[in-house]
Amino acid sequence: LPAVPTIPVVPTIVGVPNTVAEGVLNPNEVKPPASGTRRARVLYDYEAADSTELALLADEMITVYSLPGMDPDWLIGERGNQKGKVPVTYLELLS
Repeated sequence: LPAVPTIPVVPTIVGVPNTVAEGVLNPNEVKPPASGTRRARVLYDYEAADSTELALLADEMITVYSLPGMDPDWLIGERGNQKGKVPVTYLELLS
């Protein structure tokens, strides 16, 4: 038998109508959209519930963006090389 490379199959997020199950989205594999990123100021400390979320500290500045099919109460937040889901209610979105 020929050797078959073992490449993990990752579900495609782009263009999939709200069928992506919660928890399937791995923020570390997500690329930000070419446009649509915003700066946000964190209003309150937030402790990440799991590895898909980003812990936040009050008054820090992060970059945020949304993805197709995401829960509207959450955004993807980035701080340096860290990335994860963040609750919109903890943020002040800046222009």
